[in-house]
Amino acid sequence: MSRKVLLIEDEPNITEAIRFLLTREGWQVETHAEGENAVQKIQSEQPDLVILDVMLPGKSGMDILRELREFEDMQALPVLMLTARGQSRDREMAEKAGVSRFMTKPFSNTEVLTAVRDLHAQASQS
Repeated sequence: MSRKVLLIEDEPNITEAIRFLLTREGWQVETHAEGENAVQKIQSEQPDLVILDVMLPGKSGMDILRELREFEDMQALPVLMLTARGQSRDREMAEKAGVSRFMTKPFSNTEVLTAVRDLHAQASQS
């Protein structure tokens, strides 16, 4: 079974940390740092899971998520959203937009791994 993650994050240090962590776990990690064409990137890569930052250049993670969920074949795609602002309003907006899981920065390696494993397991069962 494939285990491919598309990480959409514009901070290089976070990108490298997550890539290292997941690659070590056996995931194939593709990265993208731009909000503008992120939906096209997700459609072309066909990942098993997307890790999406809220604040991106070009287009916000919220807008990307809303756009993604409009496509029938993307409605069940697990999306882990990362944000530096952990206000409940952001969380509510993300949940309305169809996020699978929401995580506030800074986060621990264990938190990321647990979230990715859980989301992948849930998606594998459906």
